[in-house]
Amino acid sequence: MEAALRQLVPAIRSDLSFDIHPYQGKDDLLERLPRVLKGYAAWLPANSRVVVVVDRDDDDCVALKRSIDAMARRAGLAPKVRGGSRFQVMTRIAVEELEAWLLGDIAALVAAYPGVPQTLGSKRRFRHVDEIAGGTWEALEQVLQQAGYFAEGMPKIHVAREVAMRMEPARNRSPSFRTFRDGLMAL
Repeated sequence: MEAALRQLVPAIRSDLSFDIHPYQGKDDLLERLPRVLKGYAAWLPANSRVVVVVDRDDDDCVALKRSIDAMARRAGLAPKVRGGSRFQVMTRIAVEELEAWLLGDIAALVAAYPGVPQTLGSKRRFRHVDEIAGGTWEALEQVLQQAGYFAEGMPKIHVAREVAMRMEPARNRSPSFRTFRDGLMAL
């Protein structure tokens, strides 16, 4: 996620200054987040926002967002809610995983890995990238291996960086990516 976000945030909003604080997976993030948010509540400037980005994996998307928003409230921070204009914390969920965002821009994927067919997005399994069954990273790995890449296993960080640096946020077909993009645009 970090490798992709370092490429994507400036592509979406070049005027934002930002920092990324990675965690050792979703469980580590969710365990440490209440303390981190409490720390932010003590000093967060009025013109700053905290954006929490996490993979949905197998969780219920709505319940996961509610849980993170509740952590923000308990820390004394206002979460972004539908229709609300004043907030300090915005939660965005990558559905099912970051790899759906990468599969959401087939042109970027093909630019990074020219052996991938340009018609991939028209195949039934890849038409709705946030709904890919069986795991998006597994699906992406399979696509790349069928195209002749990474026979020994997909290096997730490398692939995330390579595809993200070629992405054009306006053409991404992943609904969860568009929600993330639109959230940043509205900041």
